[in-house]
Amino acid sequence: MRGEAIALGFQHYILALGTAVMIPSFLVPLMEGSDGDKVRVVQTLLFVQGINTLLQTLFGTRLPAVIGGSYAFMVPVISIIHDSSLRRIEDPHLRFLSTMRAVQGALIVASSIQIILGYSQMWAICSRFFSPLGMAPVIALVGFGLFDRGFPVVGRCVEIGLPMFILFIIFSQYLKNFQTKGLPILERFALLISVTVIWAYAHLLTASGAYKHRPVLTEVNCRTDRANLISSAPWIKIPYPLQWGAPTFNAGHAFGMMAAVLVSLVESTGAYKAASRLASATPPPAHVLSRGIGWQGIGILLSGMFGTLTGSTVSVENIGLLGSTRVGSRRVVQISAGFMIFFSMLGKFGALFASIPFTIFAAVYCVLFGLVASVGLSFLQFTNMNSMRNLFITGVSLFMGLSVPEYFREYTAKALHGPAHTSAGWFNDFLNTIFFSSPTVALIVAVFLDNTLDYKDSARDRGMPWWAKFQTFKGDSRNEEFYTLPFNLNRFFPPS
Repeated sequence: MRGEAIALGFQHYILALGTAVMIPSFLVPLMEGSDGDKVRVVQTLLFVQGINTLLQTLFGTRLPAVIGGSYAFMVPVISIIHDSSLRRIEDPHLRFLSTMRAVQGALIVASSIQIILGYSQMWAICSRFFSPLGMAPVIALVGFGLFDRGFPVVGRCVEIGLPMFILFIIFSQYLKNFQTKGLPILERFALLISVTVIWAYAHLLTASGAYKHRPVLTEVNCRTDRANLISSAPWIKIPYPLQWGAPTFNAGHAFGMMAAVLVSLVESTGAYKAASRLASATPPPAHVLSRGIGWQGIGILLSGMFGTLTGSTVSVENIGLLGSTRVGSRRVVQISAGFMIFFSMLGKFGALFASIPFTIFAAVYCVLFGLVASVGLSFLQFTNMNSMRNLFITGVSLFMGLSVPEYFREYTAKALHGPAHTSAGWFNDFLNTIFFSSPTVALIVAVFLDNTLDYKDSARDRGMPWWAKFQTFKGDSRNEEFYTLPFNLNRFFPPS
């Protein structure tokens, strides 16, 4: 049904707005940018997200995954913002432009990591060391590792966040069997319906003066008119490459950014495996995963060319939505990419949807991030969890994946710099970025232990017999259905 696909695509677009608005809203003020600059960055990020999603669903892994902005790039970008040579610039707008160009240069250089690892099939070779046991903690922490974007944000405006959380669960779970003309309308469109209801309720609270004379933080998180997006947005504006000027290149900045590209690589690997499971596809064969990473590298290159302030990675919340709606359709995600591109050009309309309070998104994240995490845990069913070796590897990697980034976060909050604090800024950025990421820490611990600890005698316990048949394209007949390139391109790029 075409109408249903369009509505589901619009739902994915609305969900993708959360990260697309949150990242520029945090970074642009640090760069001395105006509200107008913030709107342009949001529009550019959405535009590039749409292009990257289309490229990934057509030529990459071909899984129904939305490619969005990544929080992994925050550490090196903030480091660039605080660079002494940029802070010396007096004029705010010039400082914003100079910082943006420095970030662009770093992203363009760093993108080469994923492009090389992906298209050379090196990541395919690396992924042969991954087993269901090694991947379970990584995929679980792709969801669990984002816990600070869930209820801590809901708590900033409980009167909006909590009703949203409850309403979304009631519609998507308790009333999922409610049907109209044979369509489970509440299960499929739980997000759209609950966002509309709570957004209207939040607008009512704002209009009735409920937040007058309240603390500034409460107003920012609760009011529907505080984002200044609609008034600052132009009616029509088409983002284009190098719109902020020529990028500037600095080896230190680029090296720090490379760590974020590696983190994005690990997080996306976990997210693609979760997407394949929620979309009822076979796990992506090694060469398909590598092909997807190559295209994601192209996506980061485009982010640098256009100036989005962040690189790209798989949108975890949109993967969770595949499970919540039980619709894992590639066409739906391509339609959502069309909405991203369309509304990023029509500034005022896009800004209207982008002014949804972030607390509403955080309430949905509580459900969707948890759903992705549970997909990771479900991989343990293919392993022998009566094995002490497996219990040790799973427990240690999950615990370290949560504990190490938490230490880095707490240390940074108190000292205003990461635990790695030497005279070499690039080295600090590299280490702090890697260990800020839960899935990356889990991958390092789990894959190392899994491939060094009694690995010869434990192939069955690790789940390798189940996993092995999906590692090659011809290993399962369904792979062709899911992962064959369009337009008969497999003639030129034969699968391995």
